[in-house]
Amino acid sequence: MYRLFVAVDVSEQARDAISRICSGMVGVRWVDGSQLHLTLRFIGDADGSLFGRIRQELAGVAGPSFPLYLRGVGSFPPRRDPRVLWVGVERSGDLLLLHHRVEEALARCGLEPEKREFAPHITLARLKGASFSGVASFLDKNRLFSVPPFQISEFHLYSSTLAPQGAIHRREASYPLKG
Repeated sequence: MYRLFVAVDVSEQARDAISRICSGMVGVRWVDGSQLHLTLRFIGDADGSLFGRIRQELAGVAGPSFPLYLRGVGSFPPRRDPRVLWVGVERSGDLLLLHHRVEEALARCGLEPEKREFAPHITLARLKGASFSGVASFLDKNRLFSVPPFQISEFHLYSSTLAPQGAIHRREASYPLKG
């Protein structure tokens, strides 16, 4: 059984910049820099047969490469006790097109469409017992966070294994985007 998701990777420069803001809070489990990504679609558990169909369908997804812009920070869920800290991703037509085409490919595999609206972000941390004032301070201090745009020229199918220190992701397949 595989626990799958589709994502684009964060550039090394962006990882370094993100890593510099990820500290100084109690009750936070920061995502390891090597695991930072933008999830296009979480799939969940898939057996070997479905895994093969997904790999094959995603190979047919076409789209242009595009720049990705990271700006600002925030938390989920909105207007309640935050459980996740994130860096914002600017929505672009090409990003939304890629997301849509991934959804179409997964639908051809028999997967139900995602019910939640696509909210592109890079997860920074999971919160467990972090103080409201600590979260507010982090958000205020980093509200103007941004990195220079970086080019997205491929997307990936990942498997994820849950471990006590956090999820461990393994790239199962990569799919190029055209320039």
